Amino acid sequence: MIKLSDIDTHAPKNLSKHSIKAEVKVLAKKIGELQQVMYAQKKHSLLVVLQGMDASGKDGATKHVFQDCNPSGIDAYSFKKPTELEFAHDFLWRCHARAPQKGNIMVFVRSHYEDILIQKVHNWIDSDRRAKRMAAINSFEELLEFDNNTAVLKFYLHISPERQLEKLQERIDRPEKNWKHNPADWEERKLWPEYMKAYEYAINQSSIPWNIVPADQRWYRNYFVAKKVLETLQSMNLQLPHIEDLSKGNG
Repeated sequence: MIKLSDIDTHAPKNLSKHSIKAEVKVLAKKIGELQQVMYAQKKHSLLVVLQGMDASGKDGATKHVFQDCNPSGIDAYSFKKPTELEFAHDFLWRCHARAPQKGNIMVFVRSHYEDILIQKVHNWIDSDRRAKRMAAINSFEELLEFDNNTAVLKFYLHISPERQLEKLQERIDRPEKNWKHNPADWEERKLWPEYMKAYEYAINQSSIPWNIVPADQRWYRNYFVAKKVLETLQSMNLQLPHIEDLSKGNG
């Protein structure tokens, strides 16, 4: 069983920030090259799920890891409060519609897990409903992998409350970051222990394992995510299709 308080939020001490930042650029270039092959082959897809407390760096990780990807074959979607139409459907309806088609990468900045995280923390759903939703999430992710050759890669960006406080305060103190400021983030911060319990439940009940990313230092967070994404793409044995492959169709 994973307990988040037992996992360090900092980068390993023996690493060089300068070297790791340079390595991220190399990894991002390789990710871009393989993404282009996957887009051409149209046999596989990749769903990247980024979850974490406010200011943990979900947008920043997306920007750096996928900086060299062809925009034609990658999308990112940030899940906000459900619309009236989305509320009228089951909680996975809006997520399934955003799942990546073959050949594409989709990044979920927040995701279907919001419906068992914030909703349970605020007691909008009870434990029985959360358990049923968790079972549905596992089935949803397994369906994507089994039925559409979609690799599901999940990251929890593990930031400390001290580092989060610094990042939230930056949004007030630095004019160029004022647009990120949301008073609600400060209110949610007060519920930190409840959120940690909710995340531990989601992580430990998942069929497809999570990657716990030390996120206090942006350079290491980006490196960790980029390395896992590249390893996943490399494991797909992606190959550019030839004329005879195209004439047969990609099925």
